[in-house]
Amino acid sequence: MFEIRVICDPADTDHIVAALDRTFTTGTVTVHPARDGKRTRMYTLAEHRSTPVPTPSASPETAYHHAPPLFLEAKWCHDTANHPDHERDREYLIRKAALLDRIALHRPSDSSDAEAADAAALVLIDTDRASGLDTADAEADPRVYVREQYATAALHA
Repeated sequence: MFEIRVICDPADTDHIVAALDRTFTTGTVTVHPARDGKRTRMYTLAEHRSTPVPTPSASPETAYHHAPPLFLEAKWCHDTANHPDHERDREYLIRKAALLDRIALHRPSDSSDAEAADAAALVLIDTDRASGLDTADAEADPRVYVREQYATAALHA
């Protein structure tokens, strides 16, 4: 058993408590104002989960439930890709592939959107495979793989 202390913006409190509950077996979370009067302090006792957390659903609604609006995600991808020190890290690849998947979902009649989403998904799969991650089922439906990876990354953000 261990104690967790979190200091955060009050607007993030519910999201963080939910994430703690998904990740650990926790006791009651006590909430207090932080010393600066602007943030919140949370304390809880926790244990590592004895059972694994289920794999997130691959449905777009579930995977992208907490995703930022498309224009903000597009701006983040653009700014990240154009930063001089940018490396194409896994977060960037997941978020770019998810952005293209979401665009293709919003415009299903545009085959070029679907092709771009599929291509970005395959780049993520190739990168993950090269890093030693299990991608055995990924090529059956690359965009489902993107959704699963996005949902998993969002759970641990």
